[in-house]
Order: sequence, then structure tokens, then C-alpha cells
Amino acid sequence: MGASMQLRISVREVNQHLSRYLAYVEQGDEVVITRRGAPVARLVELSERSDPTPEKTAARERLRTRLTKGYGLGGIRMARDEIHERD
Repeated sequence: MGASMQLRISVREVNQHLSRYLAYVEQGDEVVITRRGAPVARLVELSERSDPTPEKTAARERLRTRLTKGYGLGGIRMARDEIHERD
């Protein structure tokens, strides 16, 4: 396979022969995985991944901030030690 080849394979096929298709990717080829003939995923070398857009970077930062603060569920706030305290 050449460096500019795109191979289309089914989910079933990739499940049965993943190492084979990873070898193609390592050679510079692209593998498109299909389900019922429709593309659902693409395997490419990591070096070919694009950098996240500013919007994705901002969304990740908002998510990190929200997860750090936690989500109020309207109940009593308890410290970790109180949750695991045994009588």
C-alpha cells in the first residue's frame, strides 16, 4: 500500500485483524472503518492529528473548571471523611 492510500474496512474486519490495519497506518495509510457501508471512524497516525480548535480548547477548560467545582445536587454537602465514617 502506498503512502496516500485510503482503505475502507468494516467494523467486523477491524475487530478480527486490528494489528494488520495498525501496520497500514504506521506505513502512512489511512483506514476508514465502516458500519453497514457508512464511515464511522478513521485510523491515522498520531502525527497527523490536528490541533484542537480554539473552541474545543475553551470547551475543555470550561469542563475542567465545572468538574473542579463539582455539581450541586441540592442535598447536604459532606466531606469525604464524613461519607466514609463508620459507627
